[in-house]
Amino acid sequence: MTHAIEGLTLLGHPAALPASPDAAVLERVPNPHLGANYVVRFAVPEFTTLCPITGQPDFAHLVIDTIPAGWIVESKSLKLYLSSFRNHRAFHEACTLDVALRLVGLLDPVWLRIGGYWYPRGGIPIDVFWQTGTPPEGAWIPDQGVAPYRGRG
Repeated sequence: MTHAIEGLTLLGHPAALPASPDAAVLERVPNPHLGANYVVRFAVPEFTTLCPITGQPDFAHLVIDTIPAGWIVESKSLKLYLSSFRNHRAFHEACTLDVALRLVGLLDPVWLRIGGYWYPRGGIPIDVFWQTGTPPEGAWIPDQGVAPYRGRG
């Protein structure tokens, strides 16, 4: 297992919040179960970013599902990367896809899906969904479990 953590720069000691998503370091470790089509889910119920026009905060619940190939993301680096969006100005669609595409570029997974469940801005909730393609046959992929926004009704 020691070889899996060699070269990691964030794990095991304090790390500052990156100034921006572009400045954030995402790290990976070898998949401990090569060839197994298992799903890794990251639920991010408090994702925060800024409106690119007003600078007001926007909030989302992100759900990231991935079937690893050779790599898995190191979770502390993922947490710091996602937190770096707090002072980043971008539309909901851009943030959601930026996260997905950065992970795909780092991990080259068998399959990845992201659901961005955004809380209302101007009275309209915006949900953003994307996946890399069809998941492999036989992979168990549960529902993301986030209901559409209904307000107080």
